Amino acid sequence: MGRGYIVEDVVEKYLSNLSVPGASCVTGLIIGQSSSQRDFVVLAVRTPQKDTEGQGSTSVSRGAGNSLEHLDVEWVTEHARQVSRMLPGGMSVIGVFLVTPPELSKEAQNTLRRLIFAVDKHISKGRLWSLTEEDVTEKVTLHICSKTRKVVCRTYDVRDPKSSAKPADWKYQSGVCTSWPLLTCSVGLNLVFPVLEMHVLPQDMEKCMKEGLQTWAKQIEDGLCLINGDAMPGEVELLGSMFSAQKKNAKAVQQTFRAQILIPMAEPQSERRLTASVKVCSGSLTLKGMVQCRAYLHSNKPRAKHATEVIKRDVINTVSSRVEMFLEDLLMEGEDKGSVGVQQVLPRRVFAPVPGMSLCVCDYMFPDECVSDVSDRLKEMLDWETPEDSIDTSQEAVPEAPTIDLKNTVVQKNLKAKSTLDARPKTPSEDPTEAHKSHKTYYAGVAMAAAIALLATGTSLIYLSD
Repeated sequence: MGRGYIVEDVVEKYLSNLSVPGASCVTGLIIGQSSSQRDFVVLAVRTPQKDTEGQGSTSVSRGAGNSLEHLDVEWVTEHARQVSRMLPGGMSVIGVFLVTPPELSKEAQNTLRRLIFAVDKHISKGRLWSLTEEDVTEKVTLHICSKTRKVVCRTYDVRDPKSSAKPADWKYQSGVCTSWPLLTCSVGLNLVFPVLEMHVLPQDMEKCMKEGLQTWAKQIEDGLCLINGDAMPGEVELLGSMFSAQKKNAKAVQQTFRAQILIPMAEPQSERRLTASVKVCSGSLTLKGMVQCRAYLHSNKPRAKHATEVIKRDVINTVSSRVEMFLEDLLMEGEDKGSVGVQQVLPRRVFAPVPGMSLCVCDYMFPDECVSDVSDRLKEMLDWETPEDSIDTSQEAVPEAPTIDLKNTVVQKNLKAKSTLDARPKTPSEDPTEAHKSHKTYYAGVAMAAAIALLATGTSLIYLSD
């Protein structure tokens, strides 16, 4: 018996209403949450049309040899990457679907296999957090015949390149995510990245920032997560006896939990001599500001360790996504940017409700954008209309929005073009500075002082511990 998929009934309506004219096909993404026993599907979104000579990449005509060989895999995977940026913690792209006419059904499974491995590889390429033994690596593929509407559901283990298809159970149900608990978290950032040379290319800046972010992400993963102010044992059920009063009303009401992530400070090394390497640096990049994080957890006996995991991953994802957007903007502009004291404002995170559900997705709004741009992106990427007045832009206040300061650093021209749906995301509280001395911890986002001992004006000496 294969994996079971509990699917929101709005997904059934969405898939049945997809228009597939003639001999064309439609590709798309399956979005939900995995658990050890079963997976939950809450959304399906088709891949947008690609504006290339008036023909979309989601369509394969008879003129292409009545075959799926020419389907644009790169376009589908880029759509998946940018959609994954728009998902809060706990939600992810867990599969792909393909709608074809009957004559292409035989080819469909091979095409779906190719797609699901490519999508997973593209999404996970820039991931800064590590998979655990409990992470589900089976991804779902769904083939739908446009004429008979017959559905064939299969899974593949994306860890195994030689994985073969396994049958899976696909069942529709109403109210799948109605009572999913919501976790929220505010994190302050003050990360400093040394720059070895004054003049750098965007690729060099990317390497510098990602190395620093990997260190920070590891600290977040290893940090202590408090839920509603308590350090809960990992195996405790989030909706268990500790919250029995709330559980009585949990049937129709979504519960919200407040999370705090604390990073343990290093123990004093009085008995061990600390050796350090010294690097001469001409400048630095400082990432600072406040970020708002959200995560959803399925209501099938969720445990505290799973709640901790999904909110930590959302913290890491939202920061790394914004850094990626900043770097993509530099690549696309191809102009000299940055000098002593220049500050670049990163996009703010905004939230929008999923129609008919108690879930929200997110988007990232640049300083020169307005709410209508966000609404247009949601339509293009997720294929639904979002009223502008329903988009919440208040979560990250402008004065505290994340910024990148470039000191004594000049970004040189870069002519390398990047193939994306758009350089911008078009396709895609507790005070965090207050120390918890009793636990010898401090709030996530404090500058990586262990790695950086001195930043002086002009030439800087950066002391890095072995």
